[in-house]
Amino acid sequence: MTGPLRGVRIVMMGGLGPAPFCGMLLGDLGADVIRVDGLPAVDGALPIDYTVRRSQRSLAADVKDPRGRELVDRLIADADAFVDVYRPGVAERLGIGPDELCERNPRLVYARMTGYGQDGPLAGHAGHDINYIALAGALHGIGTAESPVPPLNLVGDYGGGGMLLAVGLLSAILEARQSGVGQVLDVAMVDGVATLLTPYFGMMPAGTWRDRRSDNLLDGAAHFYGVYAAADGGHFAVGAMEPKFYAELCDRLGVDVPHDDDAPGAWAAHRATLAARFAEKSTQEWQRLLDTPGCCATPVLSLTQAPRHPHLAARQTFIDIDGVTQPAPAPRFSRTRPPTPTPPSLPGDHTRALLVELGLNAQEITELVQAGVVAQSNREGR
Repeated sequence: MTGPLRGVRIVMMGGLGPAPFCGMLLGDLGADVIRVDGLPAVDGALPIDYTVRRSQRSLAADVKDPRGRELVDRLIADADAFVDVYRPGVAERLGIGPDELCERNPRLVYARMTGYGQDGPLAGHAGHDINYIALAGALHGIGTAESPVPPLNLVGDYGGGGMLLAVGLLSAILEARQSGVGQVLDVAMVDGVATLLTPYFGMMPAGTWRDRRSDNLLDGAAHFYGVYAAADGGHFAVGAMEPKFYAELCDRLGVDVPHDDDAPGAWAAHRATLAARFAEKSTQEWQRLLDTPGCCATPVLSLTQAPRHPHLAARQTFIDIDGVTQPAPAPRFSRTRPPTPTPPSLPGDHTRALLVELGLNAQEITELVQAGVVAQSNREGR
């Protein structure tokens, strides 16, 4: 194992969204990430987000059984961190709460990944990305003037959830290695989404952001920062905010439309003029005409098209793992370069191998399998 996180071990309970995504981020960079998945998921349907289970290993166990809980105890005995993905109180009922695990390993960082956090009126409520970004204020600002539009599940699950979890884990692990004492992290997606909105909360009292959609600099209202339809049905993204870049854009478009960045009342008319111009040519034609250093204009590419773009291809931004094109690990390191990610681990792929690492012999493993405490997937050896 190579990469800047070599020597870091993280154990996490299996789940969807932010936790496995965090596991991918850290596993791609060299951390040993072990997921404890539930038995019903073994050899079941492919998880909808299975690609974010790469660079991890999976042990399938029934943690409701005391023998399954003992396996979690063994896994975290020399781990740096543990990730709880349940709603508040569930881990305690299972006997794998912070008091139990941190007693076993005093330097353990115990992270609790939830939507609403460990306290507050909604702490026990179920929810998904759309609920968290709605409550924190992000969804209100995304979409058309008529209605909000969900921005996939990128803002809550992955930005405000998985990435915040990764930052929290690494921060607490670094501190624990200095102090020798772990701590409990309360990682809530509503908090993470709110953090992402920090600049906008500052712009409102400054008078540079209006609390309504399609009426601001960065939400599609400005003619110099938005999306335009081309003649072939494709779209072009324009981000020519600075006057010098906007001047180059207009020159290449062959139009004379004022910048008027300080005159929001004029933006709609200017946008209509630019829209009419973009509608005269195809996406490919505009891509050829606007491919200059200062236009700040790019085609809106689909997931199929993006990996084939010359710039992304040159940077090897995407890689192929088991026949599936997907983003390569990021960021990039000059010295401790991470290895190629391992294929996604499905529930139970590494059960036997991990039990051997924990010191169990063949007979003990067989007994646990036969008792229904653990399960090895039929993909053994992945």
